[in-house]
Amino acid sequence: MHYAIRPYQDQDAECLSQICLAAIISIGSHAYTAEQVSAWSARHPGADRYRERVSDGAMIWCAVDKSDTPVAYALLELDGHLDHLYNHPDHTRQGLAIRLLSAAETGAAQLGVSRLYTEASELARSTFERAGYVMLHRRNFDIEGTPIHNYAMEKSIR
Repeated sequence: MHYAIRPYQDQDAECLSQICLAAIISIGSHAYTAEQVSAWSARHPGADRYRERVSDGAMIWCAVDKSDTPVAYALLELDGHLDHLYNHPDHTRQGLAIRLLSAAETGAAQLGVSRLYTEASELARSTFERAGYVMLHRRNFDIEGTPIHNYAMEKSIR
């Protein structure tokens, strides 16, 4: 299938919310317990949150299919924090995450950001490593009393 990477458009917000939830529920269950997935998915942002994030300066890149429908996305904050990298379960293993990370890196460099950082899930960790991110440490924390973990990772881009 052919995919393109393009900047976020306001009409993408609902689709991105659905991608996020589908990825957490379907893909997340491969590395996290049902209780952890439930706690994580309960925190996923609704469509309005994407519009707010862009209004606050965040940049979002979407991987879109041939009908221009988003199937994956990356959200980068102005300080270099890559807050979201989600792929719809029906569109995994297509190289979209690496392409989105590359787009985010280019956008960050244009802003003068020299360091990207993220909190990668168990499953996303290897993708970030392939993109040149270095793991700093495992982060153990709770979501509403449910223990879960991810990995603090970073990449210098200058």
